[in-house]
Amino acid sequence: MRLSELQTGERGIIIKVLGHGGFRRRIIEMGFIKGQAVEVLQNAPLKDPIKYKVMGYEISLRRQEASMIEVVGEEEARNTNNEAIDYHRPISESIPVTEEEMKKIAQGKRRTINVALVGNPNCGKTSLFNVASGSHEHVGNYSGVTVDAKAGHFEFQGYSFRLIDLPGTYSLSAYSPEELYVRKHIIEETPDVIINVVDAGNLERNLYLTTQLIDMNVRMVVALNMYDALQRSGNTLDIKHLSRLLGVPMVPTISRTGEGIDNLFHVIIGLYEGADFMEQKQEIQNEVLREFREWHDSYVPDHKFEGDDFETKGYIRHIHINHGPELERSIDAVKNEICRNENIRYKYSTRFLAIKLLENDKDIEQRVISQLPNAQTIIQTRDKEARRLYNVLNEDSEQAITNAKYGFITGALKETYTDVHQNKEMFTHIVDNIVTHRIWGYPIFFIFLYIMFEATFVLGEYPMQGIEWIVEKIGVLVETFMPDGSLKDLIIDGIIGGVGGVIVFLPNILLLYLFISFMEDSGYMARAAFIMDKIMHKMGLHGKSFIPLIMGFGCNVPAIMASRIIESRKSRLVTMLVNPLISCSARLPIYLVMIGAFFPNNASLVLLTIYAVGILLAVLMARIFAKFIVKGDDTPFVMELPPYRMPTCKSVLRHTWEKGQQYLKKMGGIIMIASIIIWFLGYYPNHAEYQTVAEQQENSYIGQIGKAIEPAIEPLGFDWKMGIGILSGVGAKELVVSTLGVLYTNDGDVDSVNLADRIPITPLVAFGYMLFVLIYFPCIATLAAIKQESGSWKWALFAAGYTTALAWIVAFLVYQIGSLF
Repeated sequence: MRLSELQTGERGIIIKVLGHGGFRRRIIEMGFIKGQAVEVLQNAPLKDPIKYKVMGYEISLRRQEASMIEVVGEEEARNTNNEAIDYHRPISESIPVTEEEMKKIAQGKRRTINVALVGNPNCGKTSLFNVASGSHEHVGNYSGVTVDAKAGHFEFQGYSFRLIDLPGTYSLSAYSPEELYVRKHIIEETPDVIINVVDAGNLERNLYLTTQLIDMNVRMVVALNMYDALQRSGNTLDIKHLSRLLGVPMVPTISRTGEGIDNLFHVIIGLYEGADFMEQKQEIQNEVLREFREWHDSYVPDHKFEGDDFETKGYIRHIHINHGPELERSIDAVKNEICRNENIRYKYSTRFLAIKLLENDKDIEQRVISQLPNAQTIIQTRDKEARRLYNVLNEDSEQAITNAKYGFITGALKETYTDVHQNKEMFTHIVDNIVTHRIWGYPIFFIFLYIMFEATFVLGEYPMQGIEWIVEKIGVLVETFMPDGSLKDLIIDGIIGGVGGVIVFLPNILLLYLFISFMEDSGYMARAAFIMDKIMHKMGLHGKSFIPLIMGFGCNVPAIMASRIIESRKSRLVTMLVNPLISCSARLPIYLVMIGAFFPNNASLVLLTIYAVGILLAVLMARIFAKFIVKGDDTPFVMELPPYRMPTCKSVLRHTWEKGQQYLKKMGGIIMIASIIIWFLGYYPNHAEYQTVAEQQENSYIGQIGKAIEPAIEPLGFDWKMGIGILSGVGAKELVVSTLGVLYTNDGDVDSVNLADRIPITPLVAFGYMLFVLIYFPCIATLAAIKQESGSWKWALFAAGYTTALAWIVAFLVYQIGSLF
């Protein structure tokens, strides 16, 4: 609980002080340090401020400041089942909790450390998160894969770590959703320690984010990730000196292999426990400094690490990035106006706010206007200083601050980094000359897609037949040994016919995800966006839009969420609207059914055609939407092309299997339930009154629904059963197959578990049906994602409407024109 929640007369034990460095230091200096008892003496008449007694002194705090101090109160202690407390005696309202007992509970809670991972895209941040926490988050080697914060937990050296993997971002400006999200999390969630993950092979660009974190005055450790690449290059880095210049500890790590991770968390413990260094120096020297010394001696053996170096030698100290005399004068002028508001310090670094205001950060400006009474004066001062800087420096203040930060980074690296001009990623340049060639780049990309689809069919055929055989044998066993009745019919026709008809395609789904994972992890996906930028621009989209569209081959939901990497709202919205036209893996089973039955000799070509139609329609609709529907300005194409990296078999196979697990969970969840519902609607009413299964189904509840919609789909060549399949696909596209599996049970001349043998349609109708399934109404989860990312149900409903209308038109044209030949 927080100190502000204690009532008058109640007491507690301090666990930790939250907030940024300046505020935390001031509160600690007042005596609010870990393990100290604090008592509420009096609340002011308006409940603010509050008078406390700590270390024998009476101190007044504002309620919002007290809310940044975490404590254990007596009531919480009574309700805590902590083994450290002697429970041989009862703890009740009549027997007060002793201070010693509360201290034991506080000591246990203090050993929980909240850590946030912040870094550029492609710096290995999510890999480090996976190694440290044991989580299995997917790592895509291009900007924007991590579009939401992910949490992980693990135990280390008696501490419980709660890790938050924040989205990859290049800065803490208000330019993209990732930047705003990361900044908001740091300000509002106040992590105990931030791990700034830095690509050791690309320090100049990565350290720009580090300088902004320094401006925020947060507790931070820099993980020099992919340090092996730096060592292989022949370049050298003086970690000790760079650490001193930045005022933060720096730890070499290789997240791919896990090297250096233990050292990193030893340092984090030292940094965390060192918050109250001046007050508890002896305790830290005895325990934490020993761990920090071991780390230091391991990586900088030329320097003997002394205990007092923890503060005085500059490894852990707060510095101010020197932006030059003119900028510093302006920063101080704006900061002095902000500092007139003492109540802002608990949450924000006033220097950080001043810098952001001079950078014309609209989000920070809005926060200042809404929260500070002298906001008008602050903005006027900012505007005055911005005009002065332009006259003196001949550039706007935002550009001047950016240049100053890069100047600081260049100067720091000049003192610490030696570039011997070896190993300039020649392999990457050679491969890029081929795969991003203005002529050969496109056929190479489409050949790769063709190979992916061919492998999906050819390699997936053998395990698919094995699963089909198992499902068929299970059906025979049930048919042989179960007594006749509705339960037997439910299991055979509903569960086995529905779920079994979908689960046979698991190998094909796994193969599709295997190829997509390889494209993402290797860095080729970013190249695909690069070569497609010109085409995307002609469709009214951004080059980065190609990444969410390609991700749509796997699943439209994360693909729509990945559209956050696009800075332009116009391009982002158009990308979301056309993404449902990209055929996701959930549609693959229905293609495999139809193609296997009607186009066995040209399977890969037909499948590629279906996917190509989706891409072409996405191009066409994007052009229309960008020109007539969605208004807004475009942004320039700026995207990192990371070096190629050979994905590890472990990461690719793990990601592939996780997708397979999701698919299997669908089998036992929504697909099974939907199959049972559809079987029920097709089985009742009056099941026993009809002579044939076809007659009974036609007069069932589902038959009545199908007959009602049949006039709308009859011009497409579809019967009412295919119409019911389309309706069920609204929930999840896999349900189309399971629904048809239930409705076409024992139909046709062949009694087979293979659905393809039981659908009595022509190849033309099958092709039209595949196109309809490709285009029509996105699944509910996709619509929810569009609503979430666009901020309005209007666009989600628009996507549902236009895709259904477009599907009907395309299927109508295919059937009517095809029937003429």
